[in-house]
Amino acid sequence: MTTLHAKHVLLPDGWADDVTLTLSDGRIMSLTGEAADLSVDILLPAPTNLHSHAFQRAMAGLTERRGADKTDSFWSWRQLMFRFLDQLTPEDVLAITAQVQMEMLEAGYAASVEFHYLHHQPGGAAYDDPAEMSARICAAADQTGIGLTLLPVLYQQGGVDGRALGAGQIRFGNDIDSYMTVMQAAGHLIGNMPADARLGVAPHSLRAVTPDALKHLQAFQGPIHMHLAEQIAEVDEVEAAYGARPVTWALENLDIDARWCLIHCTQMSDKETRSLAQTGAVAGLCPITENSLGDGIFNGVIWGEAAGKWGIGSDSNILISLKEELRTLEYSQRLMTHNRAVMATANKSTGRALYDGACQGGAQAAERESGEIKVGQWADLMALNGDATDFIGRQCDSILDTWIFAGTDAKVSDVWAAGRHVVKHGQHIARPEITEKYRAAMMRLRDVM
Repeated sequence: MTTLHAKHVLLPDGWADDVTLTLSDGRIMSLTGEAADLSVDILLPAPTNLHSHAFQRAMAGLTERRGADKTDSFWSWRQLMFRFLDQLTPEDVLAITAQVQMEMLEAGYAASVEFHYLHHQPGGAAYDDPAEMSARICAAADQTGIGLTLLPVLYQQGGVDGRALGAGQIRFGNDIDSYMTVMQAAGHLIGNMPADARLGVAPHSLRAVTPDALKHLQAFQGPIHMHLAEQIAEVDEVEAAYGARPVTWALENLDIDARWCLIHCTQMSDKETRSLAQTGAVAGLCPITENSLGDGIFNGVIWGEAAGKWGIGSDSNILISLKEELRTLEYSQRLMTHNRAVMATANKSTGRALYDGACQGGAQAAERESGEIKVGQWADLMALNGDATDFIGRQCDSILDTWIFAGTDAKVSDVWAAGRHVVKHGQHIARPEITEKYRAAMMRLRDVM
């Protein structure tokens, strides 16, 4: 049992001072005003990063050239990604994923949802263990202490027309039977992890999965995540094949409800935005990656008017920063609407509305009992250093506004994931070992690329 005192703490009904939390078996057991083992300045619920492709962290910075062609896009970036991932070994994936998870924790996330589609060997042959690569994701989570929701991805075809997988996609490929074998093995892995770990399914996209397979997977009792309406070319391809835009087709043909998390949704009509929001599904937003890849801008205004839920993911992991994701989301809305404080509400400042939304949507998408500092929830907690110069004179919601929009020296000091105190004084407890293995993997990849 651990007791933790906070000078200022964000509770479900607002800010409070001098609160002591009792943590036991990974959960928050009580909230009092008593003395404690540890003390922090500003305590917040730590959100879940709801969408990550961990291996892409290792190619950050390698895709910022376009050569003789005057245009570059998501599709040319994807070809570079295919060439990169063909070099990755299971050992590389473990080292990269541990680095990514460590950086997530140091940024303030307590948990990660890994949208995991790199299943097979180069050339597409299965490993002897069908969940070999899933095992490396789980091993990284054991090493870092992050909360994990593992989503093995089903990837069947190269396009909506059913064409075969290309050379760069062959390591992803499964039919429904081999995918269920992966899922069964992944289930055993999750069963041997801490109690807060979860398993979900992830049909990759309408381009990569058949309608029959989608209908089969939606019977899964747990989180269901899928890329949806990310790129204009994707919208055109689906509409040409199915006679409807991706979101419209999904609403008409799938049983979308609160179990679903639809990633990106940057190409939606106003009507689609309202209708999808009303299903209770979470919109999985990855603003830094969506900016990097030129995906487009999610319509947060209409989504909010329809009481839609959303959360934040780091996707390509080109930059792992919780506050930068939130700031980028709000600033994209300002550029689109020509207004300020777009995501704010009548009762919450912009920073508070953004932070609450990320916590609540991330917890739902991960099927994780967290997102609030509340008795019975997992102790997913993040502390900020209240001595930072930026926080002088700041109180309540202005703390979050300052950290997200004006913070320069305001740092994450501590993070707990289901009660595991994995970040102390701004640094992960296993940083030297994790970084050394990551460095070795990067040096090997430099030599083979």
